[in-house]
Amino acid sequence: MVFEHFALNVTNIGQVVDWYCQNLGLTIVSEQKVAPFMTFLADSTGRVVLELYGRDDAPKRNFETEHPLTFHVAFVSEDAQADKQRLVEQGASFFEEVHKPDGSHLVMLHDPWGMPLQLCQRAIKF
Repeated sequence: MVFEHFALNVTNIGQVVDWYCQNLGLTIVSEQKVAPFMTFLADSTGRVVLELYGRDDAPKRNFETEHPLTFHVAFVSEDAQADKQRLVEQGASFFEEVHKPDGSHLVMLHDPWGMPLQLCQRAIKF
């Protein structure tokens, strides 16, 4: 089996998709223009990683009430400090950062809608 995607039901689907494309370099590979606006996003490798949609007939997670270690979307960063600053300037909010003994730098943010977002600058890439 090969991983295809992870899906989330979100509020403000159009704004969320735009923000992730503009600020994290994701690209739309498939998009439904009518409700529930299923949108598949790919990373810079071209692999689909995330499906976002806005269904009012299904629950949406309240990320504000959950700890980011319960769920988060993580991205590789070559410079976690600079990316943290850039994303905060674009509406993300800072939660915490960890400098691991191996030299890795992990930054936890919330996107403008509260979804936990992690930046992973790993000393040993995997």
